[in-house]
Formats: sequence, C-alpha cells, structure tokens
Amino acid sequence: MSPARRLHGVKSSPVRDLLALTLRPEVISFAGGLPALELFDVDGWRAAFAKAAEDRRNLQYATTEGDPLLRELIAERMTRRGLPTTGADLLVTTGSQQALTLVATTLLEPGDVVAVEEPTYLAALQCFQLAGARVVPVASDEHGVVPSALAEVLERDRPTLVYLVPTFANPSGRTLPAARRQEIAALADRHDVWVVEDDPYGELRYRGERVPQLASYGEKVLHLGSLSKIGAPGLRLGWLRAPRSLMPAAVIAKQAADLHTSTIDQAAAAVYLTSADLDAHVAGLCAAYLERRDTMIAALPDTVPAGTEWTDPDGGMFVWLRLPGEVDTTDVLKRALTHNVAFVPGAPFFATTPDTATMRLSFTTNPPEEITEGMRRLAAVFTSPSADGER
Repeated sequence: MSPARRLHGVKSSPVRDLLALTLRPEVISFAGGLPALELFDVDGWRAAFAKAAEDRRNLQYATTEGDPLLRELIAERMTRRGLPTTGADLLVTTGSQQALTLVATTLLEPGDVVAVEEPTYLAALQCFQLAGARVVPVASDEHGVVPSALAEVLERDRPTLVYLVPTFANPSGRTLPAARRQEIAALADRHDVWVVEDDPYGELRYRGERVPQLASYGEKVLHLGSLSKIGAPGLRLGWLRAPRSLMPAAVIAKQAADLHTSTIDQAAAAVYLTSADLDAHVAGLCAAYLERRDTMIAALPDTVPAGTEWTDPDGGMFVWLRLPGEVDTTDVLKRALTHNVAFVPGAPFFATTPDTATMRLSFTTNPPEEITEGMRRLAAVFTSPSADGER
C-alpha cells in the first residue's frame, strides 16, 4: 500500500538527512542547530534523574497535562522573564515540536491557510503541510516579519494561523523589535487570528536588551517553549502556553498522540529546576556561544565571496547568508562535503519560491578553534574550481 495522501509533498528535513553525513568525525558541521555537547550539565542531570527514580510513581503512567510541579516551575520562570503564567496555562509536551503539532491538530482543517515569515523554520513547514494547510509567506526584512506585509496577507488570504519565531529566528537569526510585536498582536486581535510564538532560543541572548515575548502583547498569541536549547534536547521536554478556552482540545490531541510526555523525564526536570541554578548555567552558555558567534562572524569576510550578505544575530544559534549572483547552495554543499565541512542550504526554509543562493550556518556546536578550521575549509570551497570548471 502507498503512504497516506497527506504525506505527499512533505519532504524530509535536510538537517536530519545531513546528520548521518556529519556524524563522521572528520566533518566539521555548521549544519544542525545543536547545543554544544561539552556544555551539558551532565552532573546536574545525573543527580536529578537519580533523585526522581527514588519515587516509583515517576515510572508510572501520568496525567496528560504534565507533572504539576514542573508546570508550576516553568510558569514561575516564564513569569520572571516577563510573561505572567500559571501552571494551568501550560501543557507539557514531548519537545516544542510536539506543541506545534498539537496546535496544528487543534486549530487547522485541511485547506486552511497558515501565514509564515519568509524564510522560516523548516520543520514547521513540514508540520503544516502534514496538516493539509496551505502555507502563505509573509515578507521580512533585517528586523523580521514586516507588519504591513502581514496585514496584506491577513486581508487577502484570511489565514487561520500565523507562525513566527520572533526571537533569534531559525534560520535567519533576526529578532522582531518590540514595536513590531505590538503591531502584530494588534493585527491578531483585529482579525481574530491565532499567532504562534515559537521561542526555543529566547534565553540565549549575547548582547542587547531583552525584548518582551510576543505573547505579552495580546491574548491571541500561543507561546511554545522548550528545555532543549538551555537544558538538553535529548530530554524532549517542551510546553504550550495557551488560554483556558483552547487547552481542553489540546489535551485531547495530546492524549491521542502519546497519552503523556515521559513521566521520569518530567520528574527529573522538576528536580533539576528546584535544585540546580539554571540561570547560572544559561549565563555560561551565553558566554561560550558569544565567543563562538564572534569567531564565525569575524571569519566571514575572508571566507565567503565578495558581495555576500549575512545577518549579525544578537543571540540564538544561526547566521543566515546570501551569496552573490546566480548560485545554488545545494551544489556548494556537495563540494563542501568533499572538504569535510557542512552547512544547510537555504532553499528548504522557503514556503513557496526558494532563494537558492541562501544558506544557514550554526555556530553553537563547535568550539572556536573548530569554527576557525571549518571556516578555512569553507573558504577553500569558494576558491576551488566548481564541478563545471568555473571559479
């Protein structure tokens, strides 16, 4: 039998496909948005899991909504960051990717329109395509999505959902200014449309002042969060912050998906948030990632061709580049892999017409000395003859 028709047109993630190639030890990979292995708080998580395992109930089935203590601790942390939240506002999910899937399941019918910033997170595109939605791009500039462009899409296409990564966006690294956030929240209220604020990178700020979460500006904003980037992605712990009117449907959708997120993982996270200093750990991550970011940015002028444009992010994990002229970075990647360096071509991050001259580099995974060597290898890709003999 053939796969279900809803899978038709849903392409595999190039990041996931690249992981197998970049696991080779000789390859320096700027491809995946991966936290640095050596910066994981292994001792803290080992102690938290040991403590959680002392209670046999943490190996049992649990409620769908999530561990009550963990929800309260996450809510307290979100409130301290400027977004007033209670435990009842949260649904614990198996990573924030599941939270997005639950939103799609809860709100979207086949044929509904979803508006997304261009470019946008490619796994979100997969999620909306799987839901049978029609994805419509919204123009962006160096500051993120343009509110006037979103207003035009809202009037013309009547989307059910607007999806944004407003803080240190994947893939562009851009951050939406506070004034634009306020405009977008007002547009959502005026058009009665839900906005999804995907916020996995918000705590990874390396310079500049914190911008309030988009959800703090309006009632029509659903907020997705995660421990993946500040704790460890292998935990697969995320959450959905949603109004009480939407929460029962999201809970039912989660029951149908997996009953509940891992009980022992939730319990260990609750122990960790109670006993460890996560703020100090995040500060350490930011210091390390700032050095890595600065190393990559400093190397770019001597790495890429003249005329290349790139973003200069205040935080997060990514630098977004556009090469000059008519070039396909998929072909550049093939040559890069022969030099044992990898990145992600930009085309899959576009909902409709791709810009094939774009590419994404991640600076968090590798220490500065490896970034320097990787950029040297990438420079060699751009100066060596291409497959057709041209430079």
